[in-house]
Amino acid sequence: MDNAVTAKKKWWSGGHSPFSVSYGKLMMWYFLISDAFTFGALLIAYGTQRFMAQAWPDPNVVFKSFPFMGHTELPLVFVSLMTFILIMSSVTMVLAVHAGHNMDKKAVARWLILTIIGGIMFLSCQAWEWTHLHHEGAWWGRNPFINHDGTAALSTNFTDFFFTITGFHGLHVTSGVVLNIIVLINVLKGTYEHRGHYEMVEKVGLYWHFVDLVWVFVFTCFYLL
Repeated sequence: MDNAVTAKKKWWSGGHSPFSVSYGKLMMWYFLISDAFTFGALLIAYGTQRFMAQAWPDPNVVFKSFPFMGHTELPLVFVSLMTFILIMSSVTMVLAVHAGHNMDKKAVARWLILTIIGGIMFLSCQAWEWTHLHHEGAWWGRNPFINHDGTAALSTNFTDFFFTITGFHGLHVTSGVVLNIIVLINVLKGTYEHRGHYEMVEKVGLYWHFVDLVWVFVFTCFYLL
C-alpha cells in the first residue's frame, strides 16, 4: 500500500504532465514569459530615457484629439476609449473560455466574435491615432512636440519609442485577432466538439489577456507619465 501511494506522488517520473498542465498550455506560458521579457526591456529602456531627460512632451497636449471633433481639445479621452474597448474584449474572451468549459458551442462562437470585433476596433483606433500624429509631423526620427516646460524638443526619443512600442503591441493585437478568427472557424466547424474539449480557446485566451495586460503598462508609461 505504501509503495502504491509513493508511486502516485512521483509526478516527475514520466507518463503524465506535472501539475496536470497540458503540453500546449505550458508552451503558451513559456512563450508569454519570453514575450514579457521583450516588452519589459522596451519599457525599461523607455523609462530610462524618460527620466534621464531634462524635459519631455506633455501627453495631455500630444494626445488631445478625438476623431471628427475638429480642434476640440480632449486630453487622453480617445486613448481611454481605446483602453476600454481592449478591456471589454478581454471580458468577452473570459466568457468564451467559460462557455468552452461548459461545452457550449454557440456561446463560444458568440463571445469569440465579440472579442474579434473588439480587437479590430482597437486596431482601427490605433490606426487613426498613428495617422493623426503623422499628419502633425510625428514619426520615427521626427518629434514636432514642444516639451512640458515650453522648450523645443531636441531629441526624437519620445516618438521613436512611442511608435516602436505601440507598433509592437499592435502587431500582437493583430496576431491575436488572426488567432481568434482561426479558432472561431474551428469552433463553427465543430473541431473542438469532436475533440471533446475547448482547450485551444483557453490557450488563445491566455495570449489575449497577456496583450491586454501589456497595454496597461504601455498606457501608463506613454499617456500618464
